[in-house]
Amino acid sequence: MTKTTDREHQKDGVSRRSFLHNSFGAATLVGAFSLPQIAAAAEGGLVALVHTQAAGDNGPIDSMVSALKKLSAEKKFPIRTIYAQDAATYGTIFKSLADAGAAVIAATFNEVAEPIKALAPQYPKTKWIQIFGDPINPPIPNFETVSYDYYLGCYLSGLFAAKMSKNGKIGYIGGVSLPPLNADVNSLKAAIASVNAKATFTPAFAGSFQDPAKGHEIASQMYQSGVDYIQTDSAATDTGIIQAANEGDGRMVSAISPAQYKIGPKTVAALVALDFGQSLYNELSKALGPEFKGGHLATGLGTGVIDFVLSPVWQEQGPKDLVEKAKSVWPEIEKAKADIISGALKPPFDTKL
Repeated sequence: MTKTTDREHQKDGVSRRSFLHNSFGAATLVGAFSLPQIAAAAEGGLVALVHTQAAGDNGPIDSMVSALKKLSAEKKFPIRTIYAQDAATYGTIFKSLADAGAAVIAATFNEVAEPIKALAPQYPKTKWIQIFGDPINPPIPNFETVSYDYYLGCYLSGLFAAKMSKNGKIGYIGGVSLPPLNADVNSLKAAIASVNAKATFTPAFAGSFQDPAKGHEIASQMYQSGVDYIQTDSAATDTGIIQAANEGDGRMVSAISPAQYKIGPKTVAALVALDFGQSLYNELSKALGPEFKGGHLATGLGTGVIDFVLSPVWQEQGPKDLVEKAKSVWPEIEKAKADIISGALKPPFDTKL
């Protein structure tokens, strides 16, 4: 199944990560440092995180920055986080870090693949990690790419939604219709149908991963039409979806990050959690030791990175009737999760809508 995922990503030729890059403007922010300062800071075994989305997202970037700081405190190595918004500067930033002898350079999303592919062979002493990237063929020994089978968690969310929804109306809001997100939609749809053939499922895309206002608009329309459970898949746009849920009773959201609990303590019932921070922590830990091998790592359920979890905050603050119902059906969700991990249950992977 993982190999199929990778082939489909390559076949479709476009990904959520490449779209994120194309949706940005031309301005570039490299922390508060010039390139010479970055190069100077790299001396002494620097570990750098070059991220192509802004921090402050209550999601992937914030999680990775926090994980980098945690590992740095544990292992006592210098770090730098660099927000690189303009693709034209990626190569310059990476080369400056590598020229100064950076030990590890981690970077985010598919748009960084080409400059790293060009530079990694020239700097074999530097270890390179691409978070959320497709496989490199042929593999480069000092370059690791990491992908995530998020659709597996979405299948569990679909099962949960079908059991929880009072109206039998379930929604999904993604950033943009791209192959990985289409797979999430189809996985949800299949799971819902397996529980309740009469349930209605409404998917929508906001057209951006950074537009909370649009997320709020779409979610409000869904909730007003009777939808009472929405799965988010839209990064910073999620904030608007959660805010719309907060504006009515009995509305539920399944989001992506524990940081979103505070935005909707009474509405964020669950997460299809993708812990980018834990993933980065794991791969940096390997890169700092003898276990780093380069190549590709496909990450799914049972890895500590992707999971479907019931919000502990919502269990305390959410509507009592829904919380009790969630607790009663949760053993069925856990069984389905175990079956997916064992291979007994195989959710569909379909990138076509």
